[in-house]
Amino acid sequence: MAMATYLAALLALCAFEMARQPPAIEAANVPITTCRSFCGNLTVDYPFALRAGCGHAGFRELLYCINGALMLHIPSGSYRVLDIDYAYRGITLQDPAMSDCRALDRSRGGRGNGFVVEPWRSPYLAPDADNVFLLLGCRASSPLFQGFPDRHLPCRNVSGMGCGEYYGCPAWDDYGGRRPSGTAYGAAVPPECCAVSWDAIRAVNVSRLQCEGYSSAYSLAPVRASGPGGWAYGIRAAWALPEANRGFCGACRATGGVCGHDGDSHGDLCLCGDWNSTSNCDSSADAALPSAAATAAPPVIAALCWAVLASGKRRSSLH
Repeated sequence: MAMATYLAALLALCAFEMARQPPAIEAANVPITTCRSFCGNLTVDYPFALRAGCGHAGFRELLYCINGALMLHIPSGSYRVLDIDYAYRGITLQDPAMSDCRALDRSRGGRGNGFVVEPWRSPYLAPDADNVFLLLGCRASSPLFQGFPDRHLPCRNVSGMGCGEYYGCPAWDDYGGRRPSGTAYGAAVPPECCAVSWDAIRAVNVSRLQCEGYSSAYSLAPVRASGPGGWAYGIRAAWALPEANRGFCGACRATGGVCGHDGDSHGDLCLCGDWNSTSNCDSSADAALPSAAATAAPPVIAALCWAVLASGKRRSSLH
């Protein structure tokens, strides 16, 4: 009876240990066919991704597909993604609370998301150099004007787009008759509108800048004489990858792999189907496998369990 109890306990222990061991080569594997995906009519491909482990780590936890709408989320808020241009590395965003040429959306507390990214993500994603932010109704105490409140030094036209032209939009007619007149920034302190580029301030936080709202426009070609009514309104952001990544990803793709990243270290990974590599799919020596102890444990435990079973069978045959 004591031996039977002992064998039963050993078998229970074996079953528990085998159940809790991970598969031998499960190194955060991601099915490569799921990395390239779709949301509505937009293709989501490298360096972007909707699935953990896919894409470049600099764009992790950035895009989400919600009811067929592709959304981008950063600290300043959520934006509808209108287009991803993989050839020219651009992504076009829409902020529904942003002003345009037809309507001004302003409030004392500030309207609209603006654009603020995490410090660690800033090397990978930023508004394009040809994107202008038109800050509206900023107070004299705004950080924009500190040190030079009567000179408006930060306010500059960007790629031919600025406040002087924006004042010609019909939206100003419907805003309590407050259409500014004269030069772009005039003698008003502060100006009704201040046009800035991303490089000038590195963060467009509407409430922190003490502004009532903002508009944003971008240019994909030389601005024509059509005026602000012909501008493209929205936020055009540019994305970039480290130079070293180009060689890695090219080698990965050339060997049939898909470029991804490790969820813990955020380092580059080449996804090769049922295994991952830190170089390419032809280099099995660089496979991203679990530790030796983890991979060796299941065979050892299995052998022990079979030995226990065999011992039990022999004892049964003797009786």
